[in-house]
Amino acid sequence: MLKHVAALLALTASLHAQAPAADITTFEAQQLPLLLETYKTLHAHPELSHFEANTSALVASELRKSGYTVTDHIGIYPDGSKAYGVVGVLKNGPGPTLLIRGDMDALPIIEETGVPYASHVLVKNKSGQEVGVMQACGHDVHTTVLIGTARTLAAHKSQWHGTLMILGQPSEETIDGAKAMLADHLYERLGKPDMILGLHDINTLAVGTVTLVSGPAMASSTSIDVIIRGIGGHGSEPYAGRDPIVLAALFISQIQTIVSREEDPRDPSVVTVGTIHAGTKRNIIPNEVKLELTVRSFTDKSRKIVIDGLRQMALGIGTSAGLPPDKMPTVTVLEAESTPVLVNDPALSARVRASLVQTLGATNIIDQRPAMGSEDVGVLGLEGQKIPVAYYWLGAMQTDRFAATTAAGTLLPGPHTSKFEPDPEPTLATGVKTLTATAISLLQ
Repeated sequence: MLKHVAALLALTASLHAQAPAADITTFEAQQLPLLLETYKTLHAHPELSHFEANTSALVASELRKSGYTVTDHIGIYPDGSKAYGVVGVLKNGPGPTLLIRGDMDALPIIEETGVPYASHVLVKNKSGQEVGVMQACGHDVHTTVLIGTARTLAAHKSQWHGTLMILGQPSEETIDGAKAMLADHLYERLGKPDMILGLHDINTLAVGTVTLVSGPAMASSTSIDVIIRGIGGHGSEPYAGRDPIVLAALFISQIQTIVSREEDPRDPSVVTVGTIHAGTKRNIIPNEVKLELTVRSFTDKSRKIVIDGLRQMALGIGTSAGLPPDKMPTVTVLEAESTPVLVNDPALSARVRASLVQTLGATNIIDQRPAMGSEDVGVLGLEGQKIPVAYYWLGAMQTDRFAATTAAGTLLPGPHTSKFEPDPEPTLATGVKTLTATAISLLQ
């Protein structure tokens, strides 16, 4: 990726050398071809969580060129390793401090979009498996929009006053990037914002449209590891031991009744088993199975019901199999890989919505319900929502294709799938336009 980043930085030199356009719309149009190249480079060269070295270097360089004071390598993970967080600060007289956040990491997915700039990156994951790497959640859109917005605001300082904090966040997909930056004393070092703004592209909206949910907008996410133990042996003699794969299958089937039979349907929750790891050979019964789960909920009560249910059912599986105490299943909540409900501050959301209406027109502000997906941007707002956050959804789907699938009652492939394919140019244009206009409206 390094040579592609160098080429992009050379291309931006001419744009930064020009006198700032008097008209923001003209400036945004001038930089759109360059932003499209940035997007394609980021898309073709994605980096997994905890490894965003080149992406963060690109963000840092672009912010410096625009006149921001940049601090990089912000963040420290629980194991003591450093993160690739980057923040650019631009002071422009008295006024509020606005933090605009964009995330940078990709997902372990083999891309199947077929676009000319598709990722062909392969890496080894922590388990030693070869996996593809893909910008399957649109963080390439977010990073590019962040750069374009930062550049536009820096070139039009006469339009606003206060302080901008442009934050490129690592490791959103492992939901520990925001925590890592706070653990590295982000606000103590660079100042505490008065409000936080961000966006996320989505497949449920066509390009040129957005949606903003006031109040609880995205569910909490809780990562849980489950170990189902057994007594291994020869595949031809399961009666001589206890097969943990069969026990794991029973457990997976049973836990779905937590949502359907123990939760109040008016308080939604989701339990998903994302990975199963067990065994080395078809005729060997292993000693244990590891399951990795994600739990989504909107209330502490709902979350507790799921966690308690998982523990009770795991104990029941072990007991019914006659396992000794030292081989009972374990259920471990990974608090470091969990994030709370994203709450959009009602007052700030009202201001952001008014800006979006003025920028795009009321007909392009689409009402949607809260999402069961999760985001750690709210962590930057601190516990108890001490700093107000407003986070909106950006339509990213090609208009004709979106209309056709909507008419057919289906959806285009969405985030975390191998065929998620934003329509880049209009998505970037709308993202920069709305984020810039909203930032200006908040910095008055």
